[in-house]
Amino acid sequence: MIHAAPGGPTQIFLAPGLSPEAGEIQAHNLGLDRPIPEQYIKWLGNFLQGDLGKTFKNNIPVGDLLWPTVGNTMVLMGAAWLVSLLIAIPWGIYNSTREYGLSDQTASFISYLGFAMPTFWFGIILQQFFAMKLDLLPLSDMWTMGEEGNLSDLFLHLVLPVTVLSITFLAAYVKYSRASMLEVLNQDYIRTARAKGLKERKVVFRHALRNALIPIITILGLDLPILVGGAALTESVFNWPGMGRLFVEMAVSREYSVLMSITLVVSVMVVIGNLIADILYAIVDPRVQFGQGGSAS
Repeated sequence: MIHAAPGGPTQIFLAPGLSPEAGEIQAHNLGLDRPIPEQYIKWLGNFLQGDLGKTFKNNIPVGDLLWPTVGNTMVLMGAAWLVSLLIAIPWGIYNSTREYGLSDQTASFISYLGFAMPTFWFGIILQQFFAMKLDLLPLSDMWTMGEEGNLSDLFLHLVLPVTVLSITFLAAYVKYSRASMLEVLNQDYIRTARAKGLKERKVVFRHALRNALIPIITILGLDLPILVGGAALTESVFNWPGMGRLFVEMAVSREYSVLMSITLVVSVMVVIGNLIADILYAIVDPRVQFGQGGSAS
């Protein structure tokens, strides 16, 4: 799929006006003139030995570029994810018990705004207002020069990009948690619990919430690779040294080895995300059990 993209890494070595033969010679030197299956088998063999390859332009090991950005992306996306969950799920639960109230209408407006608003545009607006006009927060990057390792400095740099990403996740999680709770609250066993005279708080949090969390956990498991892959546009706008920004830069340069390695990391996280979701099913819902063979039943 990467080879199907127009252009190629040889273009960055060629000056305007050079002959096509020069491009063919460079492609041969890089091994890009070999059949694509052969290139893939060679890459896979190197990967099984722990070698992700090297960049075409500077001959830098891919791992030296990739692994530091994975940690940076996890910091940014983990913070955005945590903020979204802490706000969205309690808010969705509250709105399900007060359907079509002011809080519910406000959440719907913010959700539609989050779905429709381009993240890069929102990020630029926040930069213009809070960083450039009010000078309250850093404009970009992960650290202030000379303040590397300072947690308070990291927190200030996280505020704007986390706000941008949280709006996106918040929009989805509020809607899902509200809809899931409404579906459960209309079940017969909930009406029975209320008929027994149980307090509404106990009905909501003890009887309804556990069942309502099942579809929410599914969404969280699917979102995990999105967190790891990084929001490329957001990281690019805020110059955050993460995996999303690295993917954009390497895509422009057609650095195939780096692009394949990033895709590999995200693919592994798809599997891990589904595994975590399956484990959480058993924790949240006692009816879900893991058999001796390891499969869920």
